[in-house]
Amino acid sequence: MTATLLRTAADLHARARTGRRAVVMTMGALHEGHATLIRTARKIAGPEGEVVVTVFVNPLQFGAGEDLDRYPRTLDADVELAGKSGADVVFAPSVDEVYPGGEPQVRISAGPMGERLEGAARPGHFDGMLTVVAKLLHLTRPDVALYGQKDAQQLALIRRMVRDLNFGVEIVGVPTVREEDGLALSSRNRYLSPAERRTALALSQALFAGSDRHAAQEALRARAREVPASRARAEALSAIGESRAAADAHAVATTAGGPAAVRAAARQVLDEAARLDPPLQLDYLALVDPSDFTEIGDDFTGEAVLAVAARVGSTRLIDNIPLTFGTFGDAS
Repeated sequence: MTATLLRTAADLHARARTGRRAVVMTMGALHEGHATLIRTARKIAGPEGEVVVTVFVNPLQFGAGEDLDRYPRTLDADVELAGKSGADVVFAPSVDEVYPGGEPQVRISAGPMGERLEGAARPGHFDGMLTVVAKLLHLTRPDVALYGQKDAQQLALIRRMVRDLNFGVEIVGVPTVREEDGLALSSRNRYLSPAERRTALALSQALFAGSDRHAAQEALRARAREVPASRARAEALSAIGESRAAADAHAVATTAGGPAAVRAAARQVLDEAARLDPPLQLDYLALVDPSDFTEIGDDFTGEAVLAVAARVGSTRLIDNIPLTFGTFGDAS
């Protein structure tokens, strides 16, 4: 399948629409993660619909000293990959097309959520991101827009903007795509030397360590709900060799700090990576509520996000993994 390259919104609006339009927004340098988004968009749009991939390196998202000038620009390869993945159109507008007359005087504010984690590390980043996303939604006029969950805070803010400002579009999050060794796919991975890439693996390894600790705790708590720790029950279980298991489960179930243990397991991996050559320089490790990206407490139940950001050499990387606390049912 060959994708049509369009440069102006007028050309895009002139296309006849017969089904749902699904949009995937990118800054180019497409890789398998983007291809997964495009294939998902193709399924959602269906054979009668249309998939549009935007390629636009947004200057408003780059702060002082960030990598706007060296951000990879590979439009020919992007058009080819987009077409092979199921896109009908690649919309690659110029800066003047998106921001006629220069930088916009009126912008969207990300609010308090946009000042946390990534927003604290990159002031103004999310204001610029939401402004261009809003503009591209208006320019492309989709029925559905898809974004990767690797940028979890970005996805949460887009969902909040669409809800708070009554955008008539459905937002779909697509799970993070990883390489075989666990490293999350990113356009910035190409900046890593072989040694830096080995160190960078600590990001996903830390998340998996936290996830494994979480899964073990949730399983033991679920068992404890099913096995009361009464003396009579323990004596009965001892006859079949399960008293120790019951006692262990009860101990875990009554020990506070599930989220704290998850953070500690992830932190241990990151601390070890800080001693590697080259070292990992941690920006943050956070276990947050995805509705507002505030840290969760020990009594938290529901969906959460374990997120990490770090530098390896001159390259800054982010990653995250979703977790759910309180998966076991109520006691009967």
